[in-house]
Amino acid sequence: MQARRLSIPDTFEFTSRVFPDHRGLFVAPFQAESFTEAVGHPLRLAQINTSVSRRGTIRGLHFADTPPGQAKYVYCPNGSLLDVIVDLRVGSPTFGEWTSVLLDGAEYKSVYLAEGLGHAFVALEDNTVMTYICSEPYNPTGEHGINPLDADLALPWPRDIEPVLSEKDTDAPGFKEALDQGILPRYDECVAYYEKLRAGS
Repeated sequence: MQARRLSIPDTFEFTSRVFPDHRGLFVAPFQAESFTEAVGHPLRLAQINTSVSRRGTIRGLHFADTPPGQAKYVYCPNGSLLDVIVDLRVGSPTFGEWTSVLLDGAEYKSVYLAEGLGHAFVALEDNTVMTYICSEPYNPTGEHGINPLDADLALPWPRDIEPVLSEKDTDAPGFKEALDQGILPRYDECVAYYEKLRAGS
């Protein structure tokens, strides 16, 4: 497995070797040793989520109070999607910036985003499956969202696909509104939490 740092600190892309044969294929999209070597600490597995989406579905932009936040390790076993990570950590050198990775059921790339970062994706075809490992269980009182179509973020959604959003994501505040509300994570608190994870505490 190969690991590549993305443009936002504490985000990584992982590429696994795919083994095809006459029966189909085999791939190991998560490998603990490679993950720990790249990130500096093991990934705690608290919950595994799977979504199935039709073309144009946008899920996100979601984030959680940090600490403890919710780190995510994401891959796409079927279909294809554009995965988008946004740095929502106030005080970060890349605050407000985003990065994206194409995930699909052909190359089986995966992405990791640390606690405090925002996550969203758009399904590029029908029956797109996203599976993601979460470091913490779902906590409704600590979960937040930002409207993924917010013009200030200008996320890279395809212009030729009509977006399909949930009512919750449509009604979520914009980026500046979330900042004014004081609900965005603080970079210094996130970094301190990452250091605790690396120290094994």
